[in-house]
Amino acid sequence: MNKKELAQKVADQVGITKIKAEQIIDATLNLITEELVNQKKVRLVGFGNFVVRTRAGRVGRNPQTGEQIKISSSKSPAFVPGFNLKKSVKGKRSI
Repeated sequence: MNKKELAQKVADQVGITKIKAEQIIDATLNLITEELVNQKKVRLVGFGNFVVRTRAGRVGRNPQTGEQIKISSSKSPAFVPGFNLKKSVKGKRSI
């Protein structure tokens, strides 16, 4: 499912226009992104958490030359599924 299909399903389920549903989805995604940029966690109880993970810098090796190289630390967004989402996907609970 892509964003347009999601917006159509949200619009049908809630009884709003597809354009309004797209605006709501865009606003939600922008707010989640903004919180992650500010190093904050977004918790959606039962669904999951959006977090920023920091990977420590380390020393690696160039596979072609065997020379040691310094790999900088990095940050990346991650999603940690919640209990209810895990159960639903396993087929033990329907939404």
